[in-house]
Amino acid sequence: MTQAGVEQADDLIRVHDDPAALDAAAWNTLLEAQSAPTPFMRHEYLAALHACGSAVPETGWQPQFLTVHRGATLRAACAVYLKSHSYGEYVFDWAWADAYRRHGLAYYPKLVGAVPFTPVPGTRLLAHDDAGRDLLVGALRQLAREGRLSSAHVLFGDTADRAAFERAGWMLRQGVQFHWTQDAARPVADFADLLSRLQRDKRKKIQQERRRVAEQGVIFTVHEGADIGEPLWDYFYRCYTLTYQAHHSTPYLTRDFFARMAQTMAGHWVMFVARRGGEPIAVSLVAIDPRRGAAWGRYWGCTEYVPCLHFEACYYQPLAWCLAKGYVRFEGGAQGEHKMARGLLPVPTFSAHWLRDRRFATAVADFLTAEGAGIGDYVDELRERNPFKDA
Repeated sequence: MTQAGVEQADDLIRVHDDPAALDAAAWNTLLEAQSAPTPFMRHEYLAALHACGSAVPETGWQPQFLTVHRGATLRAACAVYLKSHSYGEYVFDWAWADAYRRHGLAYYPKLVGAVPFTPVPGTRLLAHDDAGRDLLVGALRQLAREGRLSSAHVLFGDTADRAAFERAGWMLRQGVQFHWTQDAARPVADFADLLSRLQRDKRKKIQQERRRVAEQGVIFTVHEGADIGEPLWDYFYRCYTLTYQAHHSTPYLTRDFFARMAQTMAGHWVMFVARRGGEPIAVSLVAIDPRRGAAWGRYWGCTEYVPCLHFEACYYQPLAWCLAKGYVRFEGGAQGEHKMARGLLPVPTFSAHWLRDRRFATAVADFLTAEGAGIGDYVDELRERNPFKDA
């Protein structure tokens, strides 16, 4: 497979090194036809990551986007990167890379189908049918083989993606996240109703945490879409960088990235600003899909420490907002079983993996079988600790 593309029957498969060169309208139209689209797979989001310098070859993310055209029609597509490390993926394969190194083999570069720095489940193989998804899976493997890459990986896909990788014999890896989902049979009316359904100890703990924040004189203002002005974006970015500094790390995203979000995807963001004495002291940023009633907790930071403020800004305020707006899902992000005590329940995630070296593929398959059994037991244990009274 080359940059110019390769013909397969009536389809033309191409590899693109700049997402901005793709037809944005065609990409987004194809995305909207999927079973689990998210704003993070929109062309504006992916193009901004590249244009702002966050997901570029210099940072270890070299775009290799796949498209399948039949005539002038975009039939299928996948956001793919050539990776020189495993940072920003949230599906951890450092041990695999180390095993390759110890055997004198190169694990990097590898091929990764993912949204950079964004562990949000959703459709990865954009296609109108199973045949299109199967074509993408084959193209991914062909791209890895032609580049003599160690492996190919697709992270946080949906159920249709999973079926396609199963058909192709890829290895599947299980994961767990914590999401709140509206009870379709007995909908939660508001945050007070949500609390009433929790076990007494969980309810009391949340009430105590919220009271501690309020007693410190903290109030929140909520800013949606275009109402998030540049000064608030500036303050948010300051908090965002402070969070990384506190963990002795470097931010993945640039200020320019968020400027582009404000310009091209303003309607997909809500900001919760904690204030004391009229001055901001903390902020959380939540991504939203108003059409589908879904929200994703993404980033948070503070310029002043207040006990329990993180829980208020990242969980209680967004959940209350979601309920008031009639949203049906709030995803709290990767990891953190402490989210269960706040009404978010375990949800399975998956990733798909193909390794070129058969010996390592066999070893990884054995590892994934054992890991999967352990995760299954872990999820069963979590479900036994369901925080709701009527579970």
